Amino acid sequence: MRTVELLCSPELEEAVRAAWTRLAAAGLPSLARNTHPTNRPHLTLACVDEFPPGTEQRLADLCDAALPLPARLDRIEVLDGSAPLVWLVRPAPQLVALHGAVCDVLADADGQRPWHLPGRWIPHLSLALRFRDADRRRARALAGLDRPSGEFVAARSYDSGTGTVSDLTPTCPRPGS
Repeated sequence: MRTVELLCSPELEEAVRAAWTRLAAAGLPSLARNTHPTNRPHLTLACVDEFPPGTEQRLADLCDAALPLPARLDRIEVLDGSAPLVWLVRPAPQLVALHGAVCDVLADADGQRPWHLPGRWIPHLSLALRFRDADRRRARALAGLDRPSGEFVAARSYDSGTGTVSDLTPTCPRPGS
C-alpha cells in the first residue's frame, strides 16, 4: 500500500501530539503509544496498492506547487462508530483542489480506497485507532480543548510493504527549518 500524506507545521503537529499525550495519560487509546519512527500527525489524501510508473514524480510536483496550505482543525469525531478517533480538518478550497488533483493522478492505480475518493473523503488527523464511540465525549473533553490552526507544509508517501516513507516535497520548507 502507498499513501499520499500531508504533514503539519510545527505548531499544528505540537497541538496534535499534545492531544495524543492527554488521551494516553487518561488511559484512552492514543497514537502516542505508536512508537514506529514514521508515526507523526498527517492528513491522508489518497491510498492505493502501488503507484503506477511515473506517478510519484507527478504527485511530488503537485504537492510541491500547492504547499504550504492553511489548516484549521474542527471537532473531534469517531468515524463509523467504532473506528478511528479523529480531529476533523476544515476543508479549505486549496486543500480540496489538491485532493482532487491527487485523485486524478491516481485514477488508474489499483486498490484505491473508496473512503479517500472525492465526495467520500473526510479530511482528518487521527488521534487513536479502534476507538469506541462511547468514549467520544471524554475524548473531546481531553483532546479537543481548542481548534488549532497552522499549515500543511510537506508531503510524503508511506509504503506499508517496507514500513518507510518517501518525501514528496523536497523543495518545500520543512518543519523546524
